[in-house]
Amino acid sequence: MKAFCEVSARDIDHIDLKKQIDSDGYLMIRGLLSTEDINPLMEGIAQVLLAAGWLNHLQNPNGRIANNKAACAEGDADYKKVSDEVFDLCTFHEFPHHPVLQKVMKSIVGPRLLIHPKSAARLIFPHFEKGIIHAHQDHTAVGGDEESYTAWLPLHNCSLNHGPLKILEGSHRYGLQTIDKDTGYIVPGAERGGEWVSGEINAGDLLLFHSLTVHEAAPNLSNQLRVSIDCRFQSFDNPVNPGTLVFTGTSNRSWEDVYSKWDSSDLKYYWLKLPLTLKPSKQELAELAATSESPRMRARYARILERIQSPMSVE
Repeated sequence: MKAFCEVSARDIDHIDLKKQIDSDGYLMIRGLLSTEDINPLMEGIAQVLLAAGWLNHLQNPNGRIANNKAACAEGDADYKKVSDEVFDLCTFHEFPHHPVLQKVMKSIVGPRLLIHPKSAARLIFPHFEKGIIHAHQDHTAVGGDEESYTAWLPLHNCSLNHGPLKILEGSHRYGLQTIDKDTGYIVPGAERGGEWVSGEINAGDLLLFHSLTVHEAAPNLSNQLRVSIDCRFQSFDNPVNPGTLVFTGTSNRSWEDVYSKWDSSDLKYYWLKLPLTLKPSKQELAELAATSESPRMRARYARILERIQSPMSVE
C-alpha cells in the first residue's frame, strides 16, 4: 500500500497546508504535538478503561493491555457507558483547543474557527471483528458544511499492527458516495478515488482529512486497546449542523452533567459566544419535526430543536 504523503511539524509555516489538503483530501503532519501534550488525556482515559474492566488489571494501565472478555464496540450499551465517561473528562474537551492544533486549522479554514464540541473517542479492542471501522465519509454522520475537517490523533504510537487509519487519496472530489443502508459503510470495492494510503501513526502525529474523504481502519491485531480521538473543525462563517452542538439521543444526560465533573469553566458552552448560522435552522427543524416521513426522525428533529433552544438542558 502507498505510504502517506507527509510533512514535518517544523516545516508547516513554509507549506501551503490548504493547497495540499485540497489536492489530496488529507494531510499527515508528523510530530505536531509532544508527549507532554498527550499524556494527561491518555492517562485519564486509561484510568476510565481500567475501572471499567477493559484492561488487564495485572498490567500497567498505560500499557493498554486489553481484557478481551470485555470486548465491545460502538452501538453496544457497555461501549456507550465507557465512551460517555471518557467524554466527560475535562482534558478530553481541552485537547482540540490546543494552540498548535488551532494554528493548523486556522491556516486551512481561516481565522473564524469553530471547534466542534462533540469530539469522539475511538476505543478499539484487538481481534474483535465488530469493532473494525470500514470505508465511510464523516460528512454522512456529521452533516452541515462539507468544508469541515476531522483531525485523527492516536494517543499512543499506532503501528500497523494496531490498525491505523487508511485514506483513499483524492476521494473528497467525488461528493457523497453510495452507502449500504444496513451497515452505513460504502460497499467494498465501490469506493471512488485514487490509491489507498496508510502507515504507522505515532503519538503526536496529526492525520487531518476533509469531511468527504473516504477512510477506514485496519484491524487491530495487537494485544492492546487502540485509543484515538476524532476532533472536528470548520469555519463558523459557514452553516453549522445543530446536531453537532447538542446530543441527539433519547437519554436525559445533559451538558451540565458533563460540566459538573470539571474544575474549570473556561470551555463551558463556548460555541454560544460565536455568531453561528444553523442549517437546518430552528424554523426548518420545526418543519422537519412535523413532516419527516419516519417517526424516529420526527422525534430526533424535535429533540434537537428543544435542546438547541435550551442549551442548559441538552440531552
